Amino acid sequence: MPKLKTRKAAAKRFARSGSGKLMRRKAFKNHMLEHKSASRRSRLSKKAVVHETDAENVELMLPYL
Repeated sequence: MPKLKTRKAAAKRFARSGSGKLMRRKAFKNHMLEHKSASRRSRLSKKAVVHETDAENVELMLPYL
């Protein structure tokens, strides 16, 4: 069977947690941070689990993750 290609854009955005779940960054922490509260910025800094309905598509993009 031939080797499968990894989607490099997805490889930069997703990672596996220790328990095997797919993790992602949270949105809305790129710019205009001045008016966002410190607690909100802190909350956005944390990783989030990829939703189960999207996880299958991410798995297909990253066959060796």
